[in-house]
Amino acid sequence: MGRITITEIANKLKVAPSTVSRALNNHTSISKKTKKDVIALAEKLNYQPNIMAINLLRRKSNTIGVIVPQITSHFYSAIITSIQDVLSNTAFNLMVCISNESFEEEVVLIQKLEKLQVDGVLVSTSSETKNFDHLKKLQKKGIPIVIFDRDCPGVKADKVLVDDYSGAFEAVEFLIQSGCEKIAHLGGPHNSSTSKHRLKGYLDALKKHKIPIKKEYIHHVSGFTSKSGIKTSKDLLNLKNPPDAIFAVNDNIAIAAMNVAKKMNIKIPEELSIVGFNDDPHSSFMSPSLSTVLQPVFSIGMLSARILLHHLKDVDAKIEFRHEVFKTELITRESSKLL
Repeated sequence: MGRITITEIANKLKVAPSTVSRALNNHTSISKKTKKDVIALAEKLNYQPNIMAINLLRRKSNTIGVIVPQITSHFYSAIITSIQDVLSNTAFNLMVCISNESFEEEVVLIQKLEKLQVDGVLVSTSSETKNFDHLKKLQKKGIPIVIFDRDCPGVKADKVLVDDYSGAFEAVEFLIQSGCEKIAHLGGPHNSSTSKHRLKGYLDALKKHKIPIKKEYIHHVSGFTSKSGIKTSKDLLNLKNPPDAIFAVNDNIAIAAMNVAKKMNIKIPEELSIVGFNDDPHSSFMSPSLSTVLQPVFSIGMLSARILLHHLKDVDAKIEFRHEVFKTELITRESSKLL
């Protein structure tokens, strides 16, 4: 049996489909008897209204789209969970889209969300994204967006970000103060704003403490997964003059470096200190446990959702974009020397 339609109910009762529709919506033009008959048959046949069709007619979908680069990491799965927590007590549904760190896929997803007439979009762009015309086009259609985690320079929109620069600076300064002198950086993909800000924090910390910047100590990975960091870690640790510390762009890359170091019989932290970024849950259960930079991931998702809801609930209000930046916290564990 397929979905029961208004037309089928109308045929069984020998009335017009419009009469059934009005009866189900308790329209005053329909008699009490007809309403009773329609409702009784609808319940018997287990009729369910097509919400999508109704919303399309109203030009309102009651749906919010969220685009994330990946969903396998704790960071983005936690973001989605926190957004859903905020939306759970509202009339809005959440549609989750994954770009897989692909700019082309991200553009396609934006186009699909526009066709589905979503009411708003939360987006963290892919590591390949350099052009933001697809986001600006969405805004011109009257669909509000909130950018989170990864910045989109030149796009005038609400943004909820993390102070990646300060987090990186603090991590590298901690390594310097603990006695490390040959500090390497396993950076993320070049286009990513988080990669750029964390690299700058690394460089400025070295400059402040007058430690020479060596190009051979700066390596960029192709992605943010542990697999992406294996070869790069091997190249770094096989240098004739290997580093005595590594600051990694995220915990996955830091853990890859840690595993490579173990296989090379490099003692952590006696011979090599390692610090990551994110504070993923598994980082504290590694052996040794990973020092890292904590981001308030749930706060990022919740605030992003609340800002978007504010725009959707008060559509006539003057648009004033918010730019919120969360501070980070350095978490020191066993993978780095103590001060």
